[in-house]
Amino acid sequence: MGCVNGKCCSRYPSSTDSDSGGYGEMGSCRNATNKHILTQRSLEIVPVPSQNYELQYSVLTQRGYYPDSPDKENQDSFCIRTQIQGNPNVHFFGVFDGHGHFGTECSRFVKDRLAEILANDPTLLDDPVKAYNSAFLMTNYELHSSEIDDSMSGTTAITVLVIGDAIYVANVGDSRAVIAVKNGNRIVAENLSSDQTPFRKDEYERVKLCGARVLSVDQVEGHKDPDIQAWGDEESQGGDPPRLWVQNGMYPGTAFTRSVGDSTAEKIGVISVPEVSMVRLTPNHLFFVVASDGVFEFLSSQTVVDMVARYTDSRDACAAIAGESYKIWLEHENRTDDITIIIVHIKGLSNSGAGDTDGTTGANRNPTSSRTGRGSSDSSAASGSELYRSIRSEFTDLQLSMNRSPAIVVPSPSQPWELDGG
Repeated sequence: MGCVNGKCCSRYPSSTDSDSGGYGEMGSCRNATNKHILTQRSLEIVPVPSQNYELQYSVLTQRGYYPDSPDKENQDSFCIRTQIQGNPNVHFFGVFDGHGHFGTECSRFVKDRLAEILANDPTLLDDPVKAYNSAFLMTNYELHSSEIDDSMSGTTAITVLVIGDAIYVANVGDSRAVIAVKNGNRIVAENLSSDQTPFRKDEYERVKLCGARVLSVDQVEGHKDPDIQAWGDEESQGGDPPRLWVQNGMYPGTAFTRSVGDSTAEKIGVISVPEVSMVRLTPNHLFFVVASDGVFEFLSSQTVVDMVARYTDSRDACAAIAGESYKIWLEHENRTDDITIIIVHIKGLSNSGAGDTDGTTGANRNPTSSRTGRGSSDSSAASGSELYRSIRSEFTDLQLSMNRSPAIVVPSPSQPWELDGG
């Protein structure tokens, strides 16, 4: 959702492009070079040899439609790094949604430095949670110290670190990660992160203690009573959400409570400390999605998972989700947000490796909890997911550029996933 005023980069390994078969007469959106027409990318595959499975992934980033700002850049960035520290079982996926006048610079800076700091941390495999916390705080410090003016600019960050058969999810802001879980004949969406906004009671109370005024734009401008805080939920009040303001001014107006950068908002409680959760993968985990709030502003987690499941080729799924998001944005507003989505399919994971580690320590020792977020269903034990409780830090101080037209071509779906009844 970003601030009130509110180019992609990836680091791919040398890998073999995967020819996604089974599309047949439905027609895959691929050209002669096996690159997808809309995403201009090949499917990438990276093995996780310790558990004998593969990750097959695709990404799409698309500039929003801004009729009043035709030259505005795509402020989203993403980073994909495989074989972190030279370890074939450790891989990183991240989406960074910049905001403010220097949002593009902030998101690019953070996606580079965060991954670099993680990769250079010797404690990463022993204590991923501690490494994540340190990396976010150091990245935030470096951004403050850089030549980029982050006083009223910054970025959210949603990242997934794969270590063997465990995934660690670190979130700062209101982008989101979701995992698809096979539950009988259904595919259920489970949130891997919780949007950090004033809609959350815990986040609301935290920023209030730091001196923030939490009001919607209508309340700040005097159209609604500032003493009546009846915002409802994010689905019903997405058009005028509660925002953070200094006591005697009409800034910064952030609709999130955590970010990297935003040095002005930091003074009223906007922190760069991530919430980190861990999931132990099982054969029932089919794929996970990492995306900016340009996707989740109007699409629920379950809707996104359902759309991915309808496509054999994840590049087609990326394009379809971007197109649907774009369409719904324009039904509600005269613009769209930037949209970035990474889809990672989990291929070939069997029960034989369940509970094993990749030879490192600390990968299976953290407590757990389920998460809910904007527009999605609660996680449940019935889904078969071992979803681990969010480990919250105690630190408290601390593209594909779209043409100017709002049109996007959406591929036809392929055959849906076929699930046996087990």
